[in-house]
Amino acid sequence: MKIFGIAGWSGSGKTTLLEKLIPQFTARGLRVSVIKHAHHGFDIDRPGKDSHRHREAGATEVMLSCNDRWALMHERRSEAELTLDELLARLSPCDLVLIEGFKQEPVPKLEVYRPENGKPPLFPERSDIVAVASDADIATDLPRLPLNDVGAIATFVLNHLQFQERTC
Repeated sequence: MKIFGIAGWSGSGKTTLLEKLIPQFTARGLRVSVIKHAHHGFDIDRPGKDSHRHREAGATEVMLSCNDRWALMHERRSEAELTLDELLARLSPCDLVLIEGFKQEPVPKLEVYRPENGKPPLFPERSDIVAVASDADIATDLPRLPLNDVGAIATFVLNHLQFQERTC
């Protein structure tokens, strides 16, 4: 599995970019998975549902399954948060894993930068940022990609990871 990150401040458009990139990669014949890091708690379950009741009763893991998908929820309780490597080890095999967040992990990343967020760019402090996608003209020696040119961004990622071009 090859790994590539999308980094940037909250509100920069990381999720929107990923949502547009995934079909670009799958159309080129790649199996793609995504790992997103959340800086706050989240719950994909709903109070009152059987699975939520099982977790509340103390189950460490609850798996839900139907004809369309399955999901495994794991309660960490007193366990440490998993590292990126531990999360990657839990994924099914695929060609490309896109990482959203995980700014501090040393994987190649594209920074999504919007000056209107009022935050400084990450790339001057992060040697693992290999390109910047922005809708603004920014000063950098890194490759700059137009944020609205998803095809060019996808091609850059595939070239950077040295994928051989293929189609379904």
